[in-house]
Amino acid sequence: MNINETIAKELNVRLDYVNNVVSMLDEGNTIPFIARYRKELHGSMDDTKLRELFDRLSYLRSLEERKQVIRNSIEEQGKLTEELAASIDAAETLAALEDLYRPYKQKRRTRATIAKEKGLEPLAIKLLFQGKQAPEELAAEYVDSEKGVETIEDALAGASDIIAESISDDAENRSVLRDYVNGHAVVTACAAKEEDSVYRTYYEFRQSLSKMQGHQTLAVNRGEKEGFLKVSVELDHEKSKEMLKKRIIVRTSPSEHILAAASDDAYDRLIWPSLEREVRSNLTDSACDGAIRNFAINLKPLLMQPPVKGAVTMGLDPGYAHGCKVAVIDGTGKVLDTAVVFPTFSAAKKQDAIRTLAALIQKHKVVHIAIGNGTASRETEAMTAEMLHLLKGGQSYAIVNEAGASVYSASKLAAEEFPEYDVNLRSAVSIARRLQDPLAELVKIDPMAIGVGQYQHDMPQAKLEETLSGVVEDCVNAVGVDINTASPSLLLRVSGLTKTTAKNIVAYREENGAFKNRREILKVPKLGPKAYEQCAGFLRVPESKLVLDNTAVHPESYEAAEKMLTLCGYSMDDVKERRLSGINDRLDKLGRAKIAEACGIGVPTLTDIANELIKPGRDPREELPPVVLRQDVLDISDLKPGMVLQGTVRNVIDFGAFVDIGVHQDGLVHISQICSRFIKHPSEVLAVGDIVKVAVLDVDEKKHRISLSIKQAK
Repeated sequence: MNINETIAKELNVRLDYVNNVVSMLDEGNTIPFIARYRKELHGSMDDTKLRELFDRLSYLRSLEERKQVIRNSIEEQGKLTEELAASIDAAETLAALEDLYRPYKQKRRTRATIAKEKGLEPLAIKLLFQGKQAPEELAAEYVDSEKGVETIEDALAGASDIIAESISDDAENRSVLRDYVNGHAVVTACAAKEEDSVYRTYYEFRQSLSKMQGHQTLAVNRGEKEGFLKVSVELDHEKSKEMLKKRIIVRTSPSEHILAAASDDAYDRLIWPSLEREVRSNLTDSACDGAIRNFAINLKPLLMQPPVKGAVTMGLDPGYAHGCKVAVIDGTGKVLDTAVVFPTFSAAKKQDAIRTLAALIQKHKVVHIAIGNGTASRETEAMTAEMLHLLKGGQSYAIVNEAGASVYSASKLAAEEFPEYDVNLRSAVSIARRLQDPLAELVKIDPMAIGVGQYQHDMPQAKLEETLSGVVEDCVNAVGVDINTASPSLLLRVSGLTKTTAKNIVAYREENGAFKNRREILKVPKLGPKAYEQCAGFLRVPESKLVLDNTAVHPESYEAAEKMLTLCGYSMDDVKERRLSGINDRLDKLGRAKIAEACGIGVPTLTDIANELIKPGRDPREELPPVVLRQDVLDISDLKPGMVLQGTVRNVIDFGAFVDIGVHQDGLVHISQICSRFIKHPSEVLAVGDIVKVAVLDVDEKKHRISLSIKQAK
């Protein structure tokens, strides 16, 4: 079975679809382009499925490359048999492959290699053969003081070292024991010091290896690293040793006691330490994969939060010592005004802050206020609610996740964008823009700094960055980008564009004015036909006279779109005036397959074109639940068990979800309180940004803990 066949079987996808995707990837096509504009070639797989296919393709190709390296190495040693070659070809994982290679891998100088240098390998083979001759008789002929073998005991000890290494290197032995470990081992943790810590839950921890949850693995790993926990893997070692001995010892052999001792030595000194490291490593890899996957699941809805566009917005970056930083921006994100107020210093300063902010609101006709959720957020929110009560002008506020704002404000990009403002004021601008257009602002920040996962600093950083960058890329391309207003950071995430071409687009725009149509994109330096093919459908040109240039319809399908309109009795004027609400009914009546064939495209592309023309320039985020805008504030002391409130999901983790209900502290909905049916993970029913009703179960003001339930709020 070749790589493509393996992927097709694993992902339950038709082989021809896999072949097509692999070919397109090898030709340099991006996943967003393939997902959107080549649906007929892959059966309408979404970007998530395509990335899964790509990851598996990369792994299997790496596995194949490693197989070839190992084959060549063993062949150079003159030890590659047909049976071994077949086993290498059949290996499905890198671990299984390395087990096969272990006996042939060049090792550092071990006890076994020293024994081999003394000429004791033939003795080891004879003992393993388990003939009728006594071990001492066999060993006698290998005593040689010149080689450092002074006695029969020396000869048997050296041979035993060779046998132990041989037992350890046997791939089948390791496979059998690995299966036993995976099914029967127990992970334990205990306190490493008499000191309370956040790891107290794990001071008397026992969990079977097969039932270890990812968050448990990451927690004990960190606790061990910080010196609070001692972690080990427990197993019935006597049973493991007996299993191993049964594989290699004939009980009636005179060499039985030698082989038994060598087998135990192989297990204690070589096999178990290696398997224990492997178990811990596999647990960590699996936990990291799960955490990265969860991070990606959380990041996507955060990026796809509905924008609150077109209104003058005030951004408040709360703080104590340095005050609350204020920025007012217009509907396009342009900075109109800035200030710093000190509402937490004293009652008088708080009233000064209210007067200053109220004046800015009235001067610039502010409609919405975005408040960062970091330090001093609670006090800033209370001040804002008090101010809005006095103004009675209909303004509203929202709490905005400010994770990464400080990273952005201190970055080179922020310095280039706002050279006239200090670091603190830049973060206030970023917070305001996050309410107006979360996606456009968050793409400027390293996804790892956004903070919608768990243990992100413990993850393999390269893999985490690659995964999250893929999520950002998919979101940007799903929404589309206005080429005449987009920043280089946003353009960089568009399919087919690079850092150079993104900057060149902005430079071309500044020199020549706004792009007038999509074809003009080809005039951008270093942006050739292939890059144009990949990016054109995701770039919008609202200023173009051709309405299709402001849609997700790819230029390669313009002719098909016009023909479809004609066959259905519509025109481009109908598209401009948004008079296509009945086009899907007409397509069904005429027959989609028939119309698609007449237009020279597939049915999926036909359907995409029709849906796009119904609402040209539409933003898919506008179809999601709107941001919760508030005018008043709750305090944790106001919460009582049984209260039902509306909240916004801020983070989804393995054991539940954190929900913002309008107090400073997010409440936890444990996985058992999410819904009545059984779920393996909260992400099955919840996503970051979801608006949910929750019932208050318990409030601990001293520990700032709020327990919530979704299932009891229904």
